[in-house]
Formats: sequence, structure tokens, C-alpha cells
Amino acid sequence: MLKSKTFMKKTRSGGVLKIVREHYLRDDITCGCKGCDECQMENAVLPLETILQSSLCTTSHYVLPDTNVLLHQIDILEDPVITNIIILQTVLQEVRSRSAPVYKRIKDLIHNPDKCFYTFTNEHHRETYIEQEQGENANDRNDRAIRTATKWYNNHIKKSSNMADIQVILVTNDRRNKEKAVEEGIVAYTCEEYIKSLTANPELVDRLACVLDQNEIESGKVIFPEHLPLSKLQQGIKSGTYLQGTFRASRDNYLEATVWVHGDAIENKEIILQGLKNINRAMHEDIVAVQLLDKENWVAPSSVVLQDEGESEDIESIEEKEKMLKSSVKSGTKPSGCVVGIIKRNWRPFCGMLCKSQIKESTRHLFTPAERRIPRIRIETRQASTLEGQRIIVAVDGWPRNSRYPNGHFVKSLGTAGDKETETEVLLLEHDVPHQPFSQAVLSFLPKLPWAITPEDMKNRIDLRHLYVCSVDPPGCTDIDDALHCREMENGNLEVGVHIADVSHFIRPGNALDQESAKRGTTVYLCDKRIDMVPELLSSNLCSLRSNVNRLSFSCIWEMDRNANILNTKFTKSVIDSKASLTYAEAQMRIDSPNMNDEITQSLRLLNMLAKILKKRRIDKGALTLSSPEVRFHMDSETHDPIDLQTKELKETNSMVEEFMLLANISVAQKIYDEFPEYALLRKHPSPPPANYDILVKAANSKNLEIKTDSAKALADSLDKAESSEFPYLNTLLRILATRCMMQAVYFCSGMDNDFHHYGLASSIYTHFTSPIRRYADVIVHRLLAAAIGADCTYPDLTDKHKLADICKNINFRHKMAQYSQRASVAFHTQLFFKNKGKLTEDGYILFVRKNAIVVLIPKFGLEGTVFFEEKDKKHVNLIYTDEVPSLKVENTTFYMFDKVKVKISLDASNIQHQKIRMALVEPEIPGVTANDNDITSTNGEPVLKKSRPEN
Repeated sequence: MLKSKTFMKKTRSGGVLKIVREHYLRDDITCGCKGCDECQMENAVLPLETILQSSLCTTSHYVLPDTNVLLHQIDILEDPVITNIIILQTVLQEVRSRSAPVYKRIKDLIHNPDKCFYTFTNEHHRETYIEQEQGENANDRNDRAIRTATKWYNNHIKKSSNMADIQVILVTNDRRNKEKAVEEGIVAYTCEEYIKSLTANPELVDRLACVLDQNEIESGKVIFPEHLPLSKLQQGIKSGTYLQGTFRASRDNYLEATVWVHGDAIENKEIILQGLKNINRAMHEDIVAVQLLDKENWVAPSSVVLQDEGESEDIESIEEKEKMLKSSVKSGTKPSGCVVGIIKRNWRPFCGMLCKSQIKESTRHLFTPAERRIPRIRIETRQASTLEGQRIIVAVDGWPRNSRYPNGHFVKSLGTAGDKETETEVLLLEHDVPHQPFSQAVLSFLPKLPWAITPEDMKNRIDLRHLYVCSVDPPGCTDIDDALHCREMENGNLEVGVHIADVSHFIRPGNALDQESAKRGTTVYLCDKRIDMVPELLSSNLCSLRSNVNRLSFSCIWEMDRNANILNTKFTKSVIDSKASLTYAEAQMRIDSPNMNDEITQSLRLLNMLAKILKKRRIDKGALTLSSPEVRFHMDSETHDPIDLQTKELKETNSMVEEFMLLANISVAQKIYDEFPEYALLRKHPSPPPANYDILVKAANSKNLEIKTDSAKALADSLDKAESSEFPYLNTLLRILATRCMMQAVYFCSGMDNDFHHYGLASSIYTHFTSPIRRYADVIVHRLLAAAIGADCTYPDLTDKHKLADICKNINFRHKMAQYSQRASVAFHTQLFFKNKGKLTEDGYILFVRKNAIVVLIPKFGLEGTVFFEEKDKKHVNLIYTDEVPSLKVENTTFYMFDKVKVKISLDASNIQHQKIRMALVEPEIPGVTANDNDITSTNGEPVLKKSRPEN
């Protein structure tokens, strides 16, 4: 059966175009029920008996939810006990247009056979399709379509004798839709009514999302201004009345935030927000519309630390704090504003802990997120006693104007706070690291074992198994991306090869394995585990260039003279048989040993000689040699708890490998850009703005040293000269500080940018080619290089600069989150270490001087922490801060950057939610300030983690 509509449309040229839209209706669309005599569907989804027992339904039943239930109660639907759900095509289409994340979660449920979710294409069924009536809006038409399909289902299944007692229940939170359904004889309940009727599963009630119009009114007082509708916001942004930007909450002051304005609407992109009403229910990373305040109402950033005190703090006391903020700073005002509306929420499930209400028998409690920049969330739960001391997940449902906090609902418990597995799960979830096991759909694209190289694999590939190739990696490395060789040629020159795992041979564009790798973006290295980008069969086996096995590789081979000048470059797919898998220490021992002269050792010596020349040449061009404390934990073999913590020692071989990886990346970058000037995936490192260097220049001046920052070359030369025979560690401290001044390096598509320069490496062009096992960017680069040399064909997405830009956006985000999660893992394991060690006294250096504290670096542990001199309930001390030459005078002792101090380190476990390393000053001694065994000063200590692998 065919429905068609014809209408006329005017064209730009003034003509008239006749448009015919056809809609096909069918009689053979099945209901999905296993016991249906009429449909007799072989692969029916819906069973005859219902697992759930409802006090509202005495017989077996199927549940048919409307759009709002799917959108807002997805956490309920995902619970394993919820089964036998009918999803209408109308509902699924609405969800898809309104929320891509929820749509994906629903599709996953539909594809899970244990859930028994059936999609019924009611829009193409002859008896359930309805036309939109005149004057009827789309929402009302869809509600009517849902009721029509529900009625059809109930009439249809009653025709089968073995299904006579089964009914289909409509679940809707739309009051009008429910009323109309009941009038039409349909059994309908709200989601809350239905879930509360499931007497055998009372825990599901806690997972109900708050429906805004059902919220209990806390007080008659409206706290926040009303948000403007999106249509008015868009008009205001277009006219310049409002500015659009990303909201960034402060970690240290819950009454202050900033908005980073998008585009070039104003010169100063950062707007300050101060006070609850100006922040107006925005949450970290929301996209908001802000209105600039009149200039006389602008404020200066506050240096005051303010933590939300929870239920004990009323609105009046908050208003007093807001007055204090404005009076604490008299100068340095900056553009200030207020949030007038939310353009896009960044709500996600948040990890944290429950703050049980002090009111007896209360079911309403506050949840404190692990992320300090997220406000507390009010939830209802009857499991408060059970959930105390647990890490839990909570989702936000809404934030009414009369509520101090947003409303949310409990999703699930992760385990006991402080437990290693629980805390690892929390840090992975909080940093959005995909870490679920690889699905069967992904694993199905892996090669079958036993695997061997076939004649087909050797097409467009050369055999290099005769070469003395070896790999050099950290101890315990199983995902070996790269290997090297160097040998003398007949003409006296040297042949140097970098051989990289040919991951793109196994991961073909567009399949489930490729999509999952693209989504993950990078391998994440935690202290005690690794979250692989690709399945282990590839990462630790078939793609890992282990010794004494045949492996497919992608080779970059240079002909060089003995001064490391490149005479010729060749790129080729290859097959290698690595002759040795060495650690950096083992490779160094071979180079240094006078008794070893085998082919591998000779190759390493030649490589090391060339690497030193290449490094000097890079540094002469202005490449930076920076520094960052990198720590290594020694784990107990049984408990896997850290038993020792030390900074890593770098050897010549670390630099040797890095130099050739850098050279390969530069060579490949130039090749793919020459072949694909619009579609090359490159990596750039922007030059820091001059203001970034202020702290470095001031710190050097305090030690009578000059740091020039006009260019990378000037900075590199200045750092080289900044030496002190009396203070050998000074140069390292300056390089650590210089690292903090740098911008983040990012991936980009060459057709979408014109600034290719890599500041830190002093290279005009750069990419990532050398680690495709652990970086998806390298997989794309391999595909581009293979197409460039004719070893593989291209495909549409590879030559679509907008799609490549989207890939770059994702891998930049994943790379950043991987770094943050690695730091969080180091912080947690450092806490475990000091929990077992108790209090330790160590030497440190002052890295930064604050107005009321000093930030101290402990080189032995690569640990950084803050010693505060002003604390609540502590003796008042006289503090004088000087900004020009950063210094802090405490009583009669003055502290400068890079001064040596002695501190006592311990773990403060008084707050289970936010355990932290505490530091207290031991030397120099200051009366009333210096720590003793019973007096440890608070800190927000955080270890610093360098990338686990070099930038290569």
C-alpha cells in the first residue's frame, strides 16, 4: 500500500518545483511475540512469560514506553531485570533526533538478546500508521501514533489462544498522553507507578530519574534567575547582546568561574563569573550564553579558597561570602558577566560518594562528586546506610530555580572507597577512558590462529628478514611498536632503518575493529595496568615486533653518510625477523662493553653515533630539551601495592631511539603532505604566548640569570647557559618550569590549518608514524603513507578533510584524558605508598611561591605538594608576598623560588573522598610553623607524570 503527498515548492530562480513524497505501508510486519499464531515469526524476540512481577498487572505483560521514558529513564531500562520491551519506530526516531548518546544506548539494548527489546516499525504498518491531522502538532501526532500502536498490539495478541492473558502496558510520564490513553481503554502508568509496583525489585526505585514537575518544592524562595529559551539565546548571540562560550568552574572557589568565549566576539576571551546568581546553575564544560555586566560591576579574580559546606550553609551565609569576594580584591578587574542560558549541557554520569542526611529516616541525601568542579547533587535513595563508604555513580536529571543543588538519581555502586580496583574504575570513568572488554563484533575481525604470512601478504612488500633488526624498549614492554637497524653499505655510507608494526594491515577501514580503535584513540598506561587501544592478540602478539618471529612492518629506510646527512629516503611495507628485544639498560650495556662485537651490538653503536649527531643538529636549530619528573613504582609481586617509588633514570639509548623515531616522523610527515596536501594528518606544537614565560623569567632573575624567550632557539640557548656550579640542580628546575610554560601539542588536518610548526622540536612539519599499536593517529598516517607509495588503496573518508578533522578532535581529547588518568593513577599509587610508609622527611626545592604557601618538588619521588602557612584553627603568622621577584616572607624567613627546604610527607586519609599527600615544613625552622611529629600541615599534593613514552 502506498501513501503519497504532492506539493509545490518555489525555487531560487522563481520557478515552481513539483515534489512527490511516497510512504509505503505493509501488511507483513510482525509483532515480535514468540507465541503469536498469526505472525509465526521464526526469530521472535518477546517471550510468552514476563520475568517481572508487578502489583499493577496480575498477568504477563509487555511494556511499551514513550519517548520521554526512553530519554530520561535509560538507567532503569538498562537494568538486567527490565525485559520484554516494545520500542516503536516513532519513539526510536524521536530519541535519535533528540539525544545521540541515549539512542546508542537503546540500540545496544535492542542488540542484546538477553534483554528481549523488540523494535516495531509502526510507521510502515498498514494498521498502525496515522496521518498528522490539520492543526495537530508533531508531538501530539506522535503521542497519538504511540496510543494507536498500543491498542493494535493488545487487539492483535488476543487473537492467539496462548496469548489471551498477555497485555501491553503503555508507560508514559506525559500527563495528557496518559489521560487520553486511559480514556481510550489503554492500560497506562507513569514510569514511577510502574517501577514502584515491581515489589521484587525495590532497588529500582532509586534509579528513577527526577521528573521536574514532580519535584518537591524546597522553599518558596527562587534562588536563580530563569534561563532564557534557546531561540532568544540564538537571537542574542547573533546580535551581540550575549556571548557564547565554555563554562569552566574553579577547583578552589565554588562561587567563582570563567567562561571561555568562542570565536572573536571580544578581544579578551575570558569572562569572570562571581556569585551563585551569575553562575546560574551552569556546570563545568557546559556551553553557555553570558551577558557582560556594566564595567562598574566588573570584578577581579579572587585568590580566596572557598569550599562548599553543603547543607549547613544557607543562602544568607553564601551572600556574605560573595560580599567578601568582592571586597578582597580592589584592583585588576576583568570583563565579568552572568549566565543567561544554557546552550548545551555537559551532564554525564558522575562518580563520587554519598553524604548521608543527618535527618533520621530521610531518603533525601547529597552526593559529592569526585571532581571538585562539579556541585553536589541531591538524590533520593533508601539505601543510604548501605551506600555509605561506597564509590557510586549518579546521573543529573535537572536543576530547578528554587533548588541550591541539581537533582539526580543513583545509577550504581562501584565498590568500597579506597579499594584499588574501585579507585581505578573511578579514574577511568571520570576521565572518560573507554575500557570495556572488546565486543565479539570487534574480535570477529581479528585474524584466526595459527597465523602465518601468506603470499598475498607479501604483495607490495619486501623481505627484510635477513637484516639484524632489534627493538629497544622499557622493561616489561609487550606492545613493541618499533625496531631499528644500521649497517655499512658497499659505498661506505650507512643504511639506517626504522621498522614500525604494520597495524593497518590488520585493521581495515570502517569495520568494527577500526571503529573501536578510532573511538579509543590511544592506549592508556596506568601504574599497574594498560588499557589497550587494540585487542591483545594484536597489541602483544601479531603486531608486536618481538624477537625471533616473523612480523609485518612498515619501514622507513635512509641512506646516510657518517655525519648523519640523509642522501636518500625509501618507504616500503616489509617483513622483518627481529634478532633481539632489548631494554634500554641491555642496549646500553652492549654499546659500552668492549667484549661485545656481534652484528646487533655493531648496529647499536652506529645508531648511537648517528643519534648524537642528529640530536646536536636539532638542538642547534632550536629544539628544546625540557624536563619533567617521571616516577616508577616497584610493586609487590603478590599484593601489587607499591613498595618503592623513584624517579626514572634515562640512558643514552633512550635518546638514541627517540632521535630515530623523531626523524622517521618528520620524513613521513613531509611525504604524506607532498602527496596529500589537503588530507595529511599532522601534529603541531604552537608557540606559547609571551605571558606564559613571565614566571620562568622572574624565577631566573631571582638567581641572577637571564632567560630569553624571543624564539625557541633563544630559549634553548638561555637554558643551556643557565648553570650554577654551586647549585647543579638549578638547570633541571628551570627546565621543569619551562615545561609548564608550554602549550599542548595537537593533531590536525593539513587542509584545515596553515600553521604546521612544531615549536618544541623546532621542526617545520611533524606527524606521528612510529606507534600505531597505541595511537590511532599513527594508523591513519600509515594508511596515507601506504596510499602515497602505492602499497594500498585510498578510501573516501581518508580524503575527506572534515572527517579527518573530526578524527583529530577525538584523538586530541583522548590523548589529553589519557594523560590526566595516568597522573591520577600516579597520585593514587603515591597515596598507597605513603600509607604503607608513614611519615617521611625528604629534601625538596620550592617550585612556586604563592600568597600563602610554597609549592615544593621532591626530586627523589618526582612528587609535588603544597605547604600552607595559613590554615583554619592554626596560629596566625605574618605573611608578605612579593610578585616582582616571587617571594614569600613568613615571619622573619623569606622563601624564593628554587630554595632548598626539608619537608615531612604523610598521607591525610581523614577525607575518604579526597585523600591527599600532606607536606609540612621541617627546615628552615620557623617558630609556630615548623612541623613536628604531631603537626602536619595540609596540602593538595599532586605527583607529576611525564608521558610514559617520548614524544616521537
